Amino acid sequence: MALAAPLCHLLAAPPPSTSAAADAAHDHAGALAPHSRASPLRRRGRLFLACRVPAAAPSARGRGVAAAATAAGRPTVLVTEKLGDAGLELLRRFANVDCAYELTAEELRAKVSLVDALVVRSATRVTREVFEAARGRLRVVGRAGVGIDNVDLQAATEAGCLVVNAPTANTVAAAEHAIALLAAMARNVAQADASLKAGKWQRNKYVGVSLVGKTLAIMGFGKVGSEVARRAKGLGMDIIAHDPYAPVDRARAIGVDLVSFDEAISTADFISLHMPLTPSTAKLFDDETFANMKKGVRIINVARGGVVDEDALLRALDNGTVSQAALDVFTEEPPPKDSKLVHHEHVTVTPHLGASTSEAQEGVALEIAEAVLGALKGELAATAVNAPMVPAEEVKIGYSSSRDPDDLDTRVLRAMVTKGIIEPISSAFVNIVNADYVAKQRGLRISEERILLDGSPEIPIDSIQVHLANVESKFAGALSDEGDIRVEGEVKDGKPHLTLVGPFSVDVSLEGNLILCRQVDQPGIIGKVGSILGKMNVNVNFMSVGRTAPGKQAIMAIGVDEEPEKEALKLIGDIPSVEEFVFIKL
Repeated sequence: MALAAPLCHLLAAPPPSTSAAADAAHDHAGALAPHSRASPLRRRGRLFLACRVPAAAPSARGRGVAAAATAAGRPTVLVTEKLGDAGLELLRRFANVDCAYELTAEELRAKVSLVDALVVRSATRVTREVFEAARGRLRVVGRAGVGIDNVDLQAATEAGCLVVNAPTANTVAAAEHAIALLAAMARNVAQADASLKAGKWQRNKYVGVSLVGKTLAIMGFGKVGSEVARRAKGLGMDIIAHDPYAPVDRARAIGVDLVSFDEAISTADFISLHMPLTPSTAKLFDDETFANMKKGVRIINVARGGVVDEDALLRALDNGTVSQAALDVFTEEPPPKDSKLVHHEHVTVTPHLGASTSEAQEGVALEIAEAVLGALKGELAATAVNAPMVPAEEVKIGYSSSRDPDDLDTRVLRAMVTKGIIEPISSAFVNIVNADYVAKQRGLRISEERILLDGSPEIPIDSIQVHLANVESKFAGALSDEGDIRVEGEVKDGKPHLTLVGPFSVDVSLEGNLILCRQVDQPGIIGKVGSILGKMNVNVNFMSVGRTAPGKQAIMAIGVDEEPEKEALKLIGDIPSVEEFVFIKL
């Protein structure tokens, strides 16, 4: 069971679109793009699970999409909130773009019947009435960001309208803003700044607290929550987290303990909220929750305002249960001008700036523009939130085991496969409880096959194979001659190992950082790659080579202790015999 989760994030591409949008979902995830001498790099075929490796550069993708545009029959896209210039430019190459900001609900309903696509951020409410007013013309709604609580998904689905989001581009920006609020709150930066500008010098009043050694509870351990954890550990904080869907191994990998909700709120000195707004999380932090917190706790919220009962928070601040709060989001945005919470002396506020860095804005703009354009071309974007991801029965898991098939419980493994397909390209969290439900919701039906072996039934599973059809590969070497990827792995000495990639046998420990190279099998390649990494002070901890036949194609897997600089990866790609490579952070 320990094998499935790392495998789920190793090789792959978004299902099953050929659109630029499918690449965009990964382009801002923080990894380096794959490089290839082959043309084209990606081919139609069967592919394993989603990974964190992005595809080509945005400008190249943008030109590719724009080339498909024609003067006649151009679709119309309505953009109701500010979008980065790069995204607007890409949209305009393919479609007629109408930027109309701060529309009233009535104005939006009047316009929506004239457009094919609608791009919004968090302020525009795309309600059932909006879809009804579109009279069937609206084909796609693009949410420039992660949360989709402002879009009526049920109404969109009933209207046959695809909804896509941009779940990866602003992750780092949101995490950085949480850390900024954490530090500013602890040291009273905003209050001291206002005091000094008012002509006062109040050093004794604004004595802060240190972060070193304090316990930070992260409520919601998804993409943003885990990035906050990494940064907070660098500040010397002790990190705990609560998330019913987060895998224990992912938390442990970055030194975080997963605990119960009650333990998290009762032991933390600081609590940072990173959960979506759903019926189950609405006003989760109420009077009862605050009463169970550690006296003097400090709270940061860069998630959704609705998860906090703001009146209850105000009472907790007034009675000293909560010492300070730093808020970037509110139940009503903008909040009322006379809001007691906003004006409270012990509250630091910002106007929903979590994703507001120039880099994140451009990244989100490109990601959503490409998703929308792909949908308008009739392709299914990887970030679609209300449509099937891959054709049914195209995902197959094979279990090789000596146990009787009736004595083999594969639910956890199946859940981890589902997790590996869905989580890297969406905001969904998958575990054994909700895996089958999420798969069904996404139109993803997984079939299982049990292969009976001769051997001891004491070992539950000898190996696992995963097939995934009709998707794009981010590593062409993973495709077999028949266009069918078969990725296989097993557990060795308690650690997960990748043993087969397409036609290549390998022996790769699935931990740390990994470079996969496909090259012509000839002498000297290993030495050249090792020499480049050595000169760049990158330590190699293992190397494995698999080949189809002498002098033919080979795959080299290199484990490294740290992420190589871009220059080192470029030099590897420049080796004449290296046809493509990817860097993967496991």
